[in-house]
Order: sequence, then C-alpha cells, then structure tokens
Amino acid sequence: MEAFATYSHAITSLALWALIVNVLGMISIRGRTPEGRCDCGKPKRNYDDPVYRSERAFMNAVENSGPFIAATVAAILIGASPFWVNLLASIFIVARIGMAFVHIRTTNQPARSACFATGMFCIFGLVIMTIVAAF
Repeated sequence: MEAFATYSHAITSLALWALIVNVLGMISIRGRTPEGRCDCGKPKRNYDDPVYRSERAFMNAVENSGPFIAATVAAILIGASPFWVNLLASIFIVARIGMAFVHIRTTNQPARSACFATGMFCIFGLVIMTIVAAF
C-alpha cells in the first residue's frame, strides 16, 4: 500500500467522484411530475426546466465516470508521475463540481462547455501519461 500513498489526492478524487455521482443521482429525481415526463420516465427535454437540467447533469456524470476512473486507475497502476496524476484528478473533480453547479442552476452553455472541456482534457492528460509511462 505504500506505493499508492503518493497518489493520495488521485485516490481521494476517485472516492469523491463516487460521492458526487450519487448526490447528483439523488438530486436528479427531485421535482419530477407525471406531466413533465416522457413515456420512458425521463424528464421532457427543456433546458429551461431545472428538473431536466438535473437529470442531464447526472447522466453526464455517469457518462464520464468510466473514462475518468479508467484513466486515473491506469495512471496510478502504471506509476505515472504522482504530482501530475494527483493534479489532473483533482482538477477534474473541481471542474465537474463546477459543471454540476452551472448545469443545474443556470442555462449558461459556454460555462458548462468550459467545465466539460477542462474535465475532458484532464482525462486526456491521464491517458497520455499512462501511455508514455508504459512505453
């Protein structure tokens, strides 16, 4: 376990991500009404509706879970630079918290896109470091 101690921020980021996704899941079901749902049970598409935006924030987090977890765990297991792995994983968490806030509370598409892009570039950085460390 000593080998993983240098990745404490990245490992904490993974745990925080699990918490964030679960909290977003709980938030995403609040305020749903039969009138506001499609036949599938999901909220009707309407970015002016905070219920719809909450659902989208949750689903976007779920969609990004696999890449973030895979890239972070791979970087840790391959022994990529702990400083950069910790930094990128931590920035990802901050960007995703910002994205959840912007997504749920506003209709500010540019801010949401900026937060998404920041998280995506963190994942790309983790992947690149893993590939470089492997070869």
